[in-house]
Amino acid sequence: MYVILWEYYVKADYTAEFEKIYGESGVWVELFERGNGYLGTELLRDANNLRRYMTIDRWVSVLDYESFLYKWRKEYEKLDAECEALIERELLLGKWESVSTETR
Repeated sequence: MYVILWEYYVKADYTAEFEKIYGESGVWVELFERGNGYLGTELLRDANNLRRYMTIDRWVSVLDYESFLYKWRKEYEKLDAECEALIERELLLGKWESVSTETR
């Protein structure tokens, strides 16, 4: 599995709108679902700072994610630009691949 983690600090008056757009049935998920290998997105809110969020995007593989970006880059960039007004700060925390610990 391939996982991408983002951290967001959302402007005070936009948390409800942010949750709607970035949540499990939001427009980001609708866009990601166009790609093969998309497994889902989880939106988390910091219990101590209600303007701080994290998204966890899950893909079958890095190849699936990169293929999605190649095919849908314009739509991705357009949506990202539209969402900038909601966000005070955005940080890519990392891109992670699962490690199999199975022994054969």
